[in-house]
Amino acid sequence: MSEVYTDENIVAPDYEKKMIRCENLVKIYKTDEIEVVALQGLDLDVECGELMAIVGNSGSGKSTLLNMLGGLDKPSAGSLFVDGRNLLKFTDKDYMEYKRNTVGFVWQNNARNLVPYLTAVQNVELPMLLKSQRRRRERALELLEKVGLSHRKNSRLDQMSGGEQQRVAIAIALANNPRLLLADEPTGSVDTKTSNVILDIFKELNRTEKITVVIVTHDVKLARHIDRVVAIRDGRTSSEIVRKRSYVEELNELGDIVRVEDEGGDIHEELVVLDRSGRLQLPKDYMETLEIRGGDKVKVELDEEDKRIYLFKSG
Repeated sequence: MSEVYTDENIVAPDYEKKMIRCENLVKIYKTDEIEVVALQGLDLDVECGELMAIVGNSGSGKSTLLNMLGGLDKPSAGSLFVDGRNLLKFTDKDYMEYKRNTVGFVWQNNARNLVPYLTAVQNVELPMLLKSQRRRRERALELLEKVGLSHRKNSRLDQMSGGEQQRVAIAIALANNPRLLLADEPTGSVDTKTSNVILDIFKELNRTEKITVVIVTHDVKLARHIDRVVAIRDGRTSSEIVRKRSYVEELNELGDIVRVEDEGGDIHEELVVLDRSGRLQLPKDYMETLEIRGGDKVKVELDEEDKRIYLFKSG
């Protein structure tokens, strides 16, 4: 169980069950002449040991959220708990300890992950030097094996492909045994085949190491590979794309006599997320179909018998 802090960092009991809990999270960037609201009341829960993705277009707020989860930026308001700790109460010392011990980060840009003149195994050893860990070489070799790169342990950056570099970056992020692994567009600079290999590594690490994995990307096709994908739009949680329980799975759970193969098809559905005040964001394609724009007035009707809500364009 994660450490629970008292006094000003006190954590409610139900927070212990979540790796991440954001409530009405706000981030505002200010300069002398302009104020930009990057997150405006975002709500998000991530279970311990979950693998999930966050998607959104440029400017949606997903990178801002990732930076705050990684301890690289501070929230302006709201609530943000990670592993039972309240990040809004963190001192600079708390943030340093958090980044060293709780969270691992994989960047899209390999230049931020790797030191080019070091070998793969030396790169993986580097974070362990900060904690004076023993068995550094043994641990580094174990991690390279987990990402399928034992044969590249003595290779430098310029001797590896982009996909191999990214796998070394994953091993580096795991060097200090974090409970939360964050990945920023980890498949953004590789081809589809390599992308699938990297995603399979995340899934295997999530399964075997029980580590919580959050992948941030602009690619909604990740929904085909991950059970839960949260979409962010305009600084708020817009919808969730979740894996449906298929008929094939239900048949297979009835017994081990006959196993039925899934023939594919659409196994995900998109669910609109209500915030804690009951507000929601309509999917963009719905708004385009109804010819609704932001600021337009719409009529909402409730069918109490069928328990359905109907939306009509006013006028």
